[in-house]
Amino acid sequence: MKFEESNILQHLPKQFFASLVKKVNAKIATGADVINLGQGNPDQPTPEFIVEAMQKQTADPQNHKYAQFRGDPELKKAAAAFYQREYGVSLDPETEIAILGGSKIGLVELPFAILNPGDMMLLPDPGYPDYLSGVALAQVKLELMRLTEANHFLPDYDTLDKQVVEDAKLMYLNYPNNPTGAVATPAFYQKTVDFAKANGIGVVQDFAYGAIGFDGHRPVSFLQTPGAKDVGIEMDTFSKSFNMAGWRIGFAAGNADMIEAINLIQDHLFVSVFPAIQKAAITALNSDQQSVHDLVALYEKRRNQFFKAARAIGWEPYPSGGSFYAWMPVPKGYTSEAFADLLLDKAAVAVAPGNGFGDGGEGFIRVGLLIDEPRFTEACQRIAKLHLFD
Repeated sequence: MKFEESNILQHLPKQFFASLVKKVNAKIATGADVINLGQGNPDQPTPEFIVEAMQKQTADPQNHKYAQFRGDPELKKAAAAFYQREYGVSLDPETEIAILGGSKIGLVELPFAILNPGDMMLLPDPGYPDYLSGVALAQVKLELMRLTEANHFLPDYDTLDKQVVEDAKLMYLNYPNNPTGAVATPAFYQKTVDFAKANGIGVVQDFAYGAIGFDGHRPVSFLQTPGAKDVGIEMDTFSKSFNMAGWRIGFAAGNADMIEAINLIQDHLFVSVFPAIQKAAITALNSDQQSVHDLVALYEKRRNQFFKAARAIGWEPYPSGGSFYAWMPVPKGYTSEAFADLLLDKAAVAVAPGNGFGDGGEGFIRVGLLIDEPRFTEACQRIAKLHLFD
C-alpha cells in the first residue's frame, strides 16, 4: 500500500540549502579541493565552559525526566536577565519569554499559531528561505518586501501597496540580515513600530545574528524600541552567538499574546527541550560574554581579510555591518546561479547564489565567513584566474 504526502507537504518550498550541499558534495567527490564559502554553519566549537556545564547536567538523573512543557523557569529568568543586562529591556519571564528548540521552530510555527488560512503576511526579499515553510504550512497568503542596496537592505514601507498593507497581519524582519549582512537602526525600528501600530500588523524580528556586529557597532534589539512589545516579538538563538547550532535551543521574547500562542502550540507539538541543554543555556546567558566578544572579533578579522582579498581582484563587496556573511555582486553577463555554478566548476569555490534567498537576491552571491583567513585569499586568487573582474 502506498501513502501519498498531504497537499500541504506537496506545496512546501524546495529546500534550497539541501540542493546547494548536493552540488558541493558532488564536486568534492571528484577529488577537488573545494573551498566552501556557501555554508552558514558555525565552524568554531561550543565554548568549553558551556560543554562542561552540559556534561555535568547530563549526568544528573533529574534531567533525564520529561522537561517542563513550557521550558525551564530558570532559563526564562536567565533570558529576561540577559535582555535587561545587555539591552536594557524589561521582560516578564513567564508571560514574555517562550523557550524554543532552536529559533527556526518558532519562525516556522508562528504563522499557524496566530494566523488563519488565507490571512496575509509580509516577508523580506531576499530573506531566509525557511520563512516560506511557515507560509506553506499555515496556508496563508504572502507578499514580499523588496530589500534593495539603495535603501541599505531595509524594507521601505512607503512603497508597499495600500491594499497589501491593509490586508497584512504579520511581517518578518531579520537584522543583522541573512543574507546581506545589513544592520537596522533605532530610527528604522521606530518607524517599524509606528507602521505596525497604525496598520494592525504583528512584527517578528529574527535576531539570530544579534551578537555579531562590526566596526565598533553593536546590533540593536528591536525590543529596545518604545512600543515594540505592543506589536511584536524578537527571536533569539544560541546557535550563532555561542556556537551551539547543533544543540537546538533558542527563545522568543516580547508580546505576551504571541508568546502565549507559541507556548500553546508547543504544548501540543513538543515536551520542550532536553533539560540538560536548557541548564547549559543558562550557563551561557549568565556568563561574562567574553567568548561572544572573542567570536565577533574573529568574524570581523575574517571579513576584513576577505574584503581585502576580493578588492585586490576588483570585486567590491557590500559593506556588511553584521552577521557572518559577505554579500557580493555578480559580474555582468551572469545570473547568480550561473556565477555560483561557474565558481564551483572552474575554481572549486562554493558560494550560495543570491536568488536562493528570493528574487530580490538575484545579482548577488552570499559568502560565509566560516573558514580560516588564508583560504579566503586562496579563494579570491582562484577566482582571479577566471578574469571576471579585469
